[in-house]
Amino acid sequence: MQDIVALLDRPETVVAVVGATDREEKFGSIIYRDLRAKGVKVRAVNPYRDSVAGDPCWRSLADLPEPPTIVNIVVPPARTLAVLDDCARLGFTTVWIQPGAADEAVRNRLERGDLDALVDACIMVAPLTRRPAAG
Repeated sequence: MQDIVALLDRPETVVAVVGATDREEKFGSIIYRDLRAKGVKVRAVNPYRDSVAGDPCWRSLADLPEPPTIVNIVVPPARTLAVLDDCARLGFTTVWIQPGAADEAVRNRLERGDLDALVDACIMVAPLTRRPAAG
């Protein structure tokens, strides 16, 4: 298994935030904006939104313009299961499942071993050294 946290410091890393939203009180909004502010290239994924924070939003992982390095999942566990199956089908093998997005069924699904997963860890507390360029 690769060091998923270390991927965040690579300049080429793309994080797809599944469940990104403009509803400021939701973690999908907080996480998306936090990663973007830290200089991480993020892609919003939400079938119910056209944009998030003024950025384009894609309806599904299959619609993304490039393969994400990490799929960050910020949806209820029942939806997480479908996202994991999409990831496996699309060859997106690195997933970061936010606290609250996993349950026993999600953990059982991960036992297949076809995905590298970090579960119940908040991506916002990952130690990042990269920051946006000044100017």
